Amino acid sequence: MKIKNNIKTILMALAAVMTLGTMNSCSDEPDRENFYTFTGEMMSDYLSNRESFSEFKAIVERAGLMDLLAGYGHYTCFAPTNEAVDAFLAEKGLTSVAELSDADCDTIARTHLINNLYSTYEMSQDRLQTANFLGRYIATEQMTDDEDNAIVLLEGVTKTIFGKTTASGDYIHQNDSVENGIVHPVDMVIEKSNSMISDLLRMNSKVSIFYKALVATGVINEIQGVADENYDPSKYIREYYKSHNWNEVASAPDKKNIGYTVFVEPNEVYLKKFEEKGIDIVDKDTLKALYDLACLYYDSNENYADDKGKYSYNDLKADNNALKRFIQYHILNRQVAGTADLTPIVMTKTAEAFGISTSIINPVDWYPTLLPHTMVKIEQLTVRTDKAGHDNKGNGTIGERYINRRYAAPDYTFEGAHIDATVEKKPVHDGLNGHYFYIDDVIAFSQDVLEKVQNMRIRMDFSSIFPEVMTNGMRQEGNPYADDDSKTPDDSSTPKNGRNFYFPLGYLDGVDFNKNCLLVLRRPHTNFWSWQGDEWNLFGDYDLTFRIPPVPFSGEWQFRLGFCALETRGVMQVYFGSDPKNLTPQGIPLDMTKFLNTDMYLGSRFKSDEKLNDYNSKTDLEKAQEQKILKNLKAYRAGTSTYHFNPSTGEKFYFAGNERTYRRVLCTAQVDCTKDYYIRFRVASDGKQGNNNEFMLDYFEMVPRSVYSVDGDGDMEDDL
Repeated sequence: MKIKNNIKTILMALAAVMTLGTMNSCSDEPDRENFYTFTGEMMSDYLSNRESFSEFKAIVERAGLMDLLAGYGHYTCFAPTNEAVDAFLAEKGLTSVAELSDADCDTIARTHLINNLYSTYEMSQDRLQTANFLGRYIATEQMTDDEDNAIVLLEGVTKTIFGKTTASGDYIHQNDSVENGIVHPVDMVIEKSNSMISDLLRMNSKVSIFYKALVATGVINEIQGVADENYDPSKYIREYYKSHNWNEVASAPDKKNIGYTVFVEPNEVYLKKFEEKGIDIVDKDTLKALYDLACLYYDSNENYADDKGKYSYNDLKADNNALKRFIQYHILNRQVAGTADLTPIVMTKTAEAFGISTSIINPVDWYPTLLPHTMVKIEQLTVRTDKAGHDNKGNGTIGERYINRRYAAPDYTFEGAHIDATVEKKPVHDGLNGHYFYIDDVIAFSQDVLEKVQNMRIRMDFSSIFPEVMTNGMRQEGNPYADDDSKTPDDSSTPKNGRNFYFPLGYLDGVDFNKNCLLVLRRPHTNFWSWQGDEWNLFGDYDLTFRIPPVPFSGEWQFRLGFCALETRGVMQVYFGSDPKNLTPQGIPLDMTKFLNTDMYLGSRFKSDEKLNDYNSKTDLEKAQEQKILKNLKAYRAGTSTYHFNPSTGEKFYFAGNERTYRRVLCTAQVDCTKDYYIRFRVASDGKQGNNNEFMLDYFEMVPRSVYSVDGDGDMEDDL
């Protein structure tokens, strides 16, 4: 029986790969190929026909959701057994479901329902990629039960049930399919905390030193936001547009939540570091010890040289205080629910980060912190020696994520702080407005971090630049394996394959544009010539200004835009400066209809028998010579580590060999790292060029002179 069940689960899992669990529900009758089996039961029938779930059924009915589960859709239900509900009630001092309020029933039911299909096989990340009906993400961890069956641990405590016969005589098992979804029986009721992130930190005795400093510096007041109450999505209609050959529709975001992510060293890490640095703890005053430790890092940082000696332990709330800066640097201005979201998402069908060849480069994301004008570099370790010869051996673990890690042996090596994906029942890590992770070493914006770890090309997907996109679950939304009808957009409120979004003026912090501008985030597709599958489009007579991410140190920096040129796109003029109302034009307009094989770039410079996509067959010297030509034309090929792929065949198409995908230098400027800077895009097309002046923003690069000034025979900036 056990062998048969294992085979059944494996077959279901393999079938599930064909409908990766990133697909939104559909308001119409779903496609038959999206189902695993055809039992004739809807999810409502499943709960009604099995006595083992009678109490959860009563909760769902009290929540008014049974009619929804009786209709077509693509749902995942974690169904607690009667025993699980009884244990939950007993813990609350209750004896029956009837003693729960309607609000309690609504919360419980919505916590266990996902508007998407997920088999246990697809729960391979540390959280589900779709939020539950309450907009919260459920943490997941693959494990085995007492009989070595593969199951999933939810929220660090609740387990899916592989298969068993209950006291009611029902045989129940995970991955049980119904006509409108998948049901996973679970052994405990799932609970999500409604506490603020600051309260979760306060309740965890393991991080009491950090919490004490969070309060003493006043930074606790900077992480109290929950939602923008003035944002009303009902004011905004759907917008229809055409991008290249695709007729699409975009909706405004459903909400504008505010969130935070905190990286916290447990007390034991601080105590070890105090001893290592020779910092005495007088009368167990760990706050003073942490202040002394912060001074070691921030007094030596040249960015803050003018502040040395101008603050004290008696004024911890001063903006220039080293301890306040130390705490601020631990906090991101966005909510990230799991470690898998800290770097480009790992794709089930490639086992690589989306659009990144992880055999030659580590996936990296960059995020601003609450410490003004700083970022953290977060990296997933996937290679031991990269294409440039950098040795990544160290003590890192393949697949894990680290903060401010960099290996450039033999010059310098930084292990970085490891980010722990652990989810605990108590203390809780995920709250109403934030999530926190343990880290195993102290992080600080030190002199070494700014001049060695972060002295490199900084490449950022536009969806990671704006915190609102990640906090509100819009990054990597939808099913990237499925294309929509290119002629007729799915304009239902819950499109089958996921939504595209447009952003009303004022939604994105640091972004300003005119009334004639439509700013759209197109959902990811594996077959689009877009890094990480998604892209941002501008339409209309646009004039948009956005605050660029901070650079780690002052000096000469080059700013680049990565995109895909198409004949349907337009032309725009770039402006740059520190005063958003008075920016300076930068060079000639950028024409997105020009490919690399045109005479404007490399077209007339090729030998008669040479093709643009022969790049990988070139010698290093030939690549360096070509890069020098392009550099003089203010352009670069796309990175050799970036690609899109065919989900049916698995074939990869690398951007570096495509004449349409490249990087264009927007400007080169002297930058003061203590100031904000802005880039303006103003339409320069003649009339309604292409698809309403369509302009693409894919990814953004900030490159210090130490990287882009490399020149001469055989020398080149790395092409990764």
